[in-house]
Amino acid sequence: MEVFADFLAKIDNPQHRDRTEEVLVWVNRKFPDLMPKIAWNQPMFTDHDTYIIGFSVAKHHLAVAPEKAGIDHFSDEIVQAGYDHTKQLVRIKWDGPVDFSLLERMIEFNISDKADCSTFWRK
Repeated sequence: MEVFADFLAKIDNPQHRDRTEEVLVWVNRKFPDLMPKIAWNQPMFTDHDTYIIGFSVAKHHLAVAPEKAGIDHFSDEIVQAGYDHTKQLVRIKWDGPVDFSLLERMIEFNISDKADCSTFWRK
């Protein structure tokens, strides 16, 4: 996961860095066909040059961005998992658990939903 090394090195808090790395490594292992990359200074994964999921780091949370369609599709499950969200991202608090099952379903949804997508973002 060398592609994310510089990004991770810039996260000052070691616990936040470890959590972010844990999630990125998990995605990479669970979905080896996805392409890890840094774009807009954020780690993300793509499939056939279309965006699947991205992450960002904030003071109080790790943000997961499955695009608005992913948020809309999983809104109830996001709330049930104890996360709050906006139209574009899910906030996973640093001191809370990561619902890897929900993350997996969001990624699978985007891979399937964007299988025929020829643009980076949904239109």
